[in-house]
Amino acid sequence: MRPEQNAKRLQMRRYRVPGWRREALRTTLWVIPSVMIALAVVLFVITYRVDSRIAAGSLTLPSWAVAGGSDASRQILIGISAAMITVAGVVFSITILALQLASQQFGPRMLRNFIRDRGTQVSLGAFVATFTYSMLTLGSIAHASPTFVPHVSVTVALVLTFGDVGVLIYFIHHVATSIQLTSVVAGIAGDFRTTLTELADEAARSHVDAADALPGIDEVRRRLESGSEVPARGSGFIQAVGHDRLVRIAAASDSVIQLLHRPGHFMADGQPLAVVWPAQAAEDVADALTREHIVGSNRTLTQDPGFAVDQLVEVAIRALSPAVNDTFTALNCVDWLGDCLCRTARRPPPDGIYRDEAGAIRLVEKAITFERLVKGAYDKVRQAGRGMPAVLIRQLENLSKIAMAVTDEGSRAVLIHHAEMILRSSDGSVAELSDRDDVRAAYDSFLRRVGLAVPAS
Repeated sequence: MRPEQNAKRLQMRRYRVPGWRREALRTTLWVIPSVMIALAVVLFVITYRVDSRIAAGSLTLPSWAVAGGSDASRQILIGISAAMITVAGVVFSITILALQLASQQFGPRMLRNFIRDRGTQVSLGAFVATFTYSMLTLGSIAHASPTFVPHVSVTVALVLTFGDVGVLIYFIHHVATSIQLTSVVAGIAGDFRTTLTELADEAARSHVDAADALPGIDEVRRRLESGSEVPARGSGFIQAVGHDRLVRIAAASDSVIQLLHRPGHFMADGQPLAVVWPAQAAEDVADALTREHIVGSNRTLTQDPGFAVDQLVEVAIRALSPAVNDTFTALNCVDWLGDCLCRTARRPPPDGIYRDEAGAIRLVEKAITFERLVKGAYDKVRQAGRGMPAVLIRQLENLSKIAMAVTDEGSRAVLIHHAEMILRSSDGSVAELSDRDDVRAAYDSFLRRVGLAVPAS
């Protein structure tokens, strides 16, 4: 790739909205309703001006507009306003109830998934925006001349009301389907795919060919051994890292930065955050490291696909607990975990190495490894499913599916290791011989899938 192409690609990335900002704005119940209220105000300004010109005689009243006196229009708007604020309160109450049920059934970490749901946000915004528009129109009748009637504005208010009837029907259907466990689990898996795709796209956009004369990753790691540590200036979960700006800052100071934590890790105040080489450049980039690490009280999916895996695991182990004892929910989670790992095997996450425009390594981050994701997806579920042949068999079946997607021996060895642990768990916890035979049959099928010989019984 030519240097001018590298520069152009990196320049384009500077104008992209950071993912953590999009996630922060999306995980609220006020942003979309506020935007819709602003649009309602703009719509009122437009229709009010049209009504003013009609009253002045410069425009003709459209045939589709509602005709009537000021008293009738006032009563219509009062009824619309009262109905909309009542429905908005009902929608808010249903939303809070859905959040409470989600917290009890799926775990408190699932609340953000429901809050960030656009269907709920748009539904709430539609009713509040219609209420705002109706109140503004009602105020225009009260403060204008006795003969002034905003026919177009009243007609638009009626149209918005009929539209809100459809929104209410959609909202009831949406809530009824969104709290179903299958929808929740599939949605988490979809978030995993989105995060994985965004990480891969970011790595592809920032890919720069390295020149042969530049130091390789082994030489860079050797230099970092003599670098200086930069301590963290706050505590919390790392939600996102500004890789682009850190690369530019490191290039400007001719330094290399190694991040000791990646998004999803908990960072403690005063603990090492990064290593900078050469040591004299650490002071120059310390402030930038603090600014470009977005820290919060909870994990997010912005740059952390492992969080989606942990959410699926949490739902699974809750279902396997004696208090719930819902095996089929756990099996559903295991299937979607297998889907996530299949996608990871086909499209591995970035290697955590970031280069500047010249191709020199400027930033090194802990990479998301296939082994770590498999471990997170299988260990806790296997431990919670001890003595439950159905869960162990489904895990082995999904390992067979993942084995079809892996292409390297290292990943295949990881799958074999987890299959062996599942078999040992079955031998040590399943009392019925026939059930153990079923687990071993699934294990033998996995061995054949990875091309290993099945041991003699």
